[in-house]
Amino acid sequence: MKRKSLFVCTDCGFETARWYGKCPGCDAWNTLEEVMRETPAAAKPVQKRSGGTGAQAEALPDIAADRAIYQSTGIPEFDRVLGGGVVEGSLLLIGGEPGVGKSTLLLQVCAQLTRQGKQVLYITGEESARQIKLRAQRLGAGQDKVLILAENAMDAVEDKLTQLQPDYVVVDSIQTMYRSDMASAPGSVSQVRESASVFLRHAKTSGCAIFLVGHVTKEGAIAGPRVLEHMVDVVLYFEGDHQREYRLLRANKNRYGSVNELGLFEMTGEGMRTVENVSETLLRDRAAGISGSVVFCSMEGSRPMLVDLQALAAQSFYPSPKRTANGIDQGRVALLLAVLEKRAGLRLYNQDVYVNVAGGLSLDEPAADLAVCLAVASSLSDKTLPHDVAAMGEVGLLGEVRPIPFLERRLAECARLGFMQVICPRAGKPKVPKGLKMIEVTTLSQAVAALHLLAGGA
Repeated sequence: MKRKSLFVCTDCGFETARWYGKCPGCDAWNTLEEVMRETPAAAKPVQKRSGGTGAQAEALPDIAADRAIYQSTGIPEFDRVLGGGVVEGSLLLIGGEPGVGKSTLLLQVCAQLTRQGKQVLYITGEESARQIKLRAQRLGAGQDKVLILAENAMDAVEDKLTQLQPDYVVVDSIQTMYRSDMASAPGSVSQVRESASVFLRHAKTSGCAIFLVGHVTKEGAIAGPRVLEHMVDVVLYFEGDHQREYRLLRANKNRYGSVNELGLFEMTGEGMRTVENVSETLLRDRAAGISGSVVFCSMEGSRPMLVDLQALAAQSFYPSPKRTANGIDQGRVALLLAVLEKRAGLRLYNQDVYVNVAGGLSLDEPAADLAVCLAVASSLSDKTLPHDVAAMGEVGLLGEVRPIPFLERRLAECARLGFMQVICPRAGKPKVPKGLKMIEVTTLSQAVAALHLLAGGA
């Protein structure tokens, strides 16, 4: 065997014999990493890969698709993010920071699937079988017959997959798997790509659904080649602050459902507990009688969620006032502050402004504009908004309040949580729940005046 030096792009997998500052394949900078690869000597024949699956081409109308392909995991929040459940023969990648609870959640999923009569294989390359047993006992799953395989050599893993033919497989983690015929170390670009291709081929030919656990970099992206995310069917990110008990599960890619769904879990001593009434949970600790707080109804996929938007405006002692945002785009906040000053007459040029989304959530929809503006105006005037008022609407540069999607669902969620008034843009004749009053506005100045904030802030 001869050893050959190659440079592989961590983003697209492009290979070249020399180093470039810019990848010729994807034009990314500083992504080429050197790997050592063994190649057969010239006198020996090159071993070819197996010749595919042998499947025949079928006409699209002749392909049977009338049966249900979603299998519930027994965890409602997990099913919601997946689009209804796990699809047969799918390859799923779940990433997250160390200690966020990826292994705990997937072990609970394995236990639930086993209780439904499915054969589940948990492959661990980082822990021993005894460590998995101890975690399962803590989760109350010590008696569930989940098969545990402590192995990271792909040759042995392939043999076990062929021998056992499980319905579901969890690989924790893909960065620990390696092929013995490759000289590079586990976790390298070539090892991760080749190991993932083995699992992909097995999933598509056997119908077994496979979960891959992926490490993340310090920037929050899944470590390894970006081609890994292109290979899989579903990419999930498990997020959470170690100082808080809540964890968020998001889908960044889903070939079988929406990528806008969000699942909320609570970390407990017995594992991950699903949070079904998200709005009530997020508003449970909301402070009462304090200015700068406005409730906004966000849409995460098909789910309406009430969140507490907080703002603090304080006199600045710096030449350039501070603008700080947590959980919402800081550039968007700066834009809204300029509109407030120009169109609503609020003096913010000498104020430090801080905006926060309580509960650790992140908002990226323009429908939160009006709530942010009213929270800032409330803090500036030091006037408390009524506790039963919510606000939602997109604000334009001209100070106009634009309509937002899913207004009726948002109104229904506000009414369910006991809110009596909602400040929102005009939207024809939506179905308004009984007992809820809509305060329709067309401009930002009207919204501010409706809450009697203009006099105190001007």
